Order: sequence, then C-alpha cells, then structure tokens
Amino acid sequence: MAETCEGCASASEGCSSEACEGCASNPNKATGFLEAPNSMTQVKKVIGIVSGKGGVGKSFVTASLASAMRRKGHQVGILDADITGPSIPKMYDVHGPAMQDEFGVLPMEAADGTKIMSINLLMEDEEAPVIWRGPVIAGTVKQFWTEVSWGDLDYLFVDMPPGTGDVPLTIFQSLPVDGIVIVTSPQELVSLIVKKAVHMAEKMNIPILGVVENYSYLECPDCGKQIKVFGESQIEQTAADLGIEVLGKLPLNPEYAAFADKGECYAVDVPALDRAVEKLRQIL
Repeated sequence: MAETCEGCASASEGCSSEACEGCASNPNKATGFLEAPNSMTQVKKVIGIVSGKGGVGKSFVTASLASAMRRKGHQVGILDADITGPSIPKMYDVHGPAMQDEFGVLPMEAADGTKIMSINLLMEDEEAPVIWRGPVIAGTVKQFWTEVSWGDLDYLFVDMPPGTGDVPLTIFQSLPVDGIVIVTSPQELVSLIVKKAVHMAEKMNIPILGVVENYSYLECPDCGKQIKVFGESQIEQTAADLGIEVLGKLPLNPEYAAFADKGECYAVDVPALDRAVEKLRQIL
C-alpha cells in the first residue's frame, strides 16, 4: 500500500499530492507547502489573529495590536486575509488602488505608518461583493504573501476570516506563522469555538500565544461598575483547561467603535491589551 497520511480520505489507494495538501494530518505540511515571500519582503514575525466565529471584534484586535507595536517603534504590516469581509482599510482610512513596481504590489501605508494589503485596495469599487469560491480566495491570500513587496517588517499581522476553513488552513500551511492570538467573546457557547481554534492550531503545529476576550464588560460612565452585557466570562477557566494564557479582556467601549468608523483606529490606546503587547515583544 502506498504511504498515506493519517486521516486522508484517499487512504485506501495512497495519498495524492492534491488529497494531502488540505489534510491537517499530513506530516510534511510544516515545510512542504511553505511559500517563498516576495523578493522584497523581510518579515521577522508573522502573527495570525484568529477566531472560531464571526462578530467578536477580531479585526479591531488586529488593528489595536498592530497600532500598539507601531507606537513601540516597530515596523508593522497587516495582511487582511478576510477576503469576503475586509474591514482593515476602513479602520485605517486607506483606499486603493494599490500601486505596483517591478518587484510586486506595494502595500498602502496608513497615517501611522502601518503597511496594509487588502482585497479592497485592489478593486475598482470598494463596495462590490467578492463572490469567489474557496480555492480562489485561498490563492489570493497566498498572493498577498508572494507578490506584495512588504519591505522590512518586525511584525506582519494576518487578520484571518473566522472559522477553520480554507483560508486559515492555507495560511497555516503556506506562511511561516510564528504564533496566533485567538479572539473570543464572553458567551458560554464561545468556549466551544475557542477549543476548535486551539485544536486546529495544535494539529498544524502553530504556537498559540494566548487568547483575548472582547466585549468582556461595559463600564458604567457614572459609577464605573462593570456590567456584564453578555454574561459572566468563562475565559479564565476555558484558558486554564486548554493550557493557554489570557492576554487581555477588552471592554465594550463606544469610543473604540467611533475611532474605527472614522478610520483612526491607530489613535486608540487599549490598555487591556498591554499583556498581549508584552507577549509580542518577547518573541521578537
């Protein structure tokens, strides 16, 4: 019998390269499918920001971490891998079209110096929907790594779409991801979703830096009391069960949304992410 990787659907006949590429059990995935970056790209650390479900503020956490590292003096970029729901350009008030030179596509630069590449920066109409199938979307994300001239960066943050589908799998296999931050919210159901994201990362041998809980509470503007809008947080227990670290618990703050809507997310200081920022500095 031909050699197979555990869990491959073609096990009875042996694995084909096509069958194995998408298999999380493929023992060669860590090195066999890594894509070379653009010739003008030198990135020290690639950090994935992931969530098991949508609507937890993953893009805001991505932008907040990137902006915090910029304020620390680091060179930072954001690869917006959420092809069908890109929000990073709006949060930084950057607009295309992105330019190109002999070395590749040039990322747009935000007011704070953060370099950004998103599908919105390549489309004539920013509001046009991206109606593509999974393989095309995954291929586009690869091109954001292989064909974009990122230059010298200390950190490249990858804002992933929610879930454990084609794009996260492509990124974990194709990019040299140094660690991920999982973003969640307080609902009890989310603990199950967090576990799915953790188990996927473990199967892919991707380091988990920790978890950030968004919308953790609303602070009363009058008395300062913390109001648990979505119920009591279970994140501490969930993180302990999974052996991962809680890197921050962000409040539900209308000011954050206001700055993001104005395209000035880089102007927002989020003290609740200080632990996450320190974690990122430790791995550089």
